[in-house]
Amino acid sequence: MLQVQFIRDNKQTVLDGLAKRNFANAATIIEEVLTSDETRRATQASLDNVLAESNKISKEIGQLFKSGEVQKANLLKEKTTQLKDQSKELTEQLNAAASKLQELLFQIPNVPHASVKAGNSEEDNEEIFKEGIVPNLGENALPHWELAKKYDIIDFELGTKVTGAGFPVYKGKGARLQRALINYFLDKNIAAGYKEYQVPHLINEASGIGTGQLPDKEGQMYHVTGDDLYLIPTAEVPITNMFRGNLLTENDFPITCTGYTPCFRREAGSYGAHVRGLNRLHQFDKVEIVRIEHPDNSYNALNGMVEHIKEILRELKLPYRILRLCGGDTGFTSALTFDFEVFSTAQDRWLEISSASNFETFQANRLKLRFKNKDGKSQLAHTLNGSSLALPRVLAGILENYQTEDGIMIPEVLVPYCGFDKID
Repeated sequence: MLQVQFIRDNKQTVLDGLAKRNFANAATIIEEVLTSDETRRATQASLDNVLAESNKISKEIGQLFKSGEVQKANLLKEKTTQLKDQSKELTEQLNAAASKLQELLFQIPNVPHASVKAGNSEEDNEEIFKEGIVPNLGENALPHWELAKKYDIIDFELGTKVTGAGFPVYKGKGARLQRALINYFLDKNIAAGYKEYQVPHLINEASGIGTGQLPDKEGQMYHVTGDDLYLIPTAEVPITNMFRGNLLTENDFPITCTGYTPCFRREAGSYGAHVRGLNRLHQFDKVEIVRIEHPDNSYNALNGMVEHIKEILRELKLPYRILRLCGGDTGFTSALTFDFEVFSTAQDRWLEISSASNFETFQANRLKLRFKNKDGKSQLAHTLNGSSLALPRVLAGILENYQTEDGIMIPEVLVPYCGFDKID
């Protein structure tokens, strides 16, 4: 959530940034925010004056009673009754103004970083890096959903029977490869200095608001209505919310966290090869990295996250590329996002497998996550997160790019984790 003072001090910058996102009615809503804030501040000032006057009169009444001037004291008591009524009315007005202002602020996405280009969709994203060799698989290469059936390692129909579409069942070597990837990703993150956490898979409303999933995005999350809890869309949400409301010191930075969780997303269904198999799921596994950073270091930290993910993909020997997302494709809470995509040779297309984002103060403002700077003043921290990595499309890339006529070879770095070097 943007800070009102930032909007007031940088109005044109905010409008220019929202224009990159194609945010509708930006000028109108920004004016509404500023007007609502003026109303809130004026109401707060009036309330403060009434309360101050009420306190002053209360002290006078006490003095009058002490000196025996009861009649004057009773007259002033009538005045305090009027002031209490005024105070109650102004408090109601203040709460209404504050609620309206917050509702408006919840509608406004983050301002993109200066390096983000304007654009409408993923078609306008910028490729900034590409690495790896695309294997020549020949005419008989199969997509991963056919390989999964051929080698009996993932059963999509069984998952549909048990739950529904988008909930696959991993079997035998498929389950072991999935577990191997999770352990490998965690080990890589821990070796890079990230502290491992096991976190709840359900969150409360406050946590959803803190990282930007709520309000307005309830339809993308599974809601346990009886307990008013939500299944997590990513480990970023519970991990980041562990620090909600904290007041840090500069010595606490950087805070680096990693965790594995299943992820649950109620994405709208569609048809075609681009959503077949593991390409789009309602439940999937992911290993996440989260950082809480000093604002002066957050973009260095983001670059470090990108390099870390690169190293993992190099060890897996998967062909990949990095995109800098345009304004129209950047997530609501992010200031800058880099997407990683692995090339699926059998599908002849790029599959998104990771993203690394800097939210700057957007989440921290919602979270009330602050630190005391060298001057002793309270300041918002910066939050970042990245996937390292999301498993379904990494698994799809391995199955498709490592297939041979004799079976599916296992990337060398994963063999110690799997206990086998081939699926056949």
